[in-house]
Amino acid sequence: MFDIGFWELMVIGVMGLIILGPERLPTAIRTIRSWMQNVKQFSNSVQTELKEELRVHELHANLKKAEQQGLKDLSPELEASVNSLKSAAEEANRPYASKDTTTVSDKENDK
Repeated sequence: MFDIGFWELMVIGVMGLIILGPERLPTAIRTIRSWMQNVKQFSNSVQTELKEELRVHELHANLKKAEQQGLKDLSPELEASVNSLKSAAEEANRPYASKDTTTVSDKENDK
């Protein structure tokens, strides 16, 4: 990431020991480590949100294509997108229903 080698880390460690002293150096290292963890968690959450937004955008684009084709003779990927949107709509209509009850009731309706 920063392309820091062993000797650079040694110089940073010795400088930290000289500047901060042996009493405050462990606290400074823990603080820097927690900052790095926070930055990593933030970047992971941003990356996850961006992937989800791109997925939603792709689903909307596929739905528009499907609507233009009249929801007939769809390609497999368009049909999968439409099916996932339908299942999401069903879950939004019944947010408190468990998935097991939904599948059982759907199976009973199919019979």
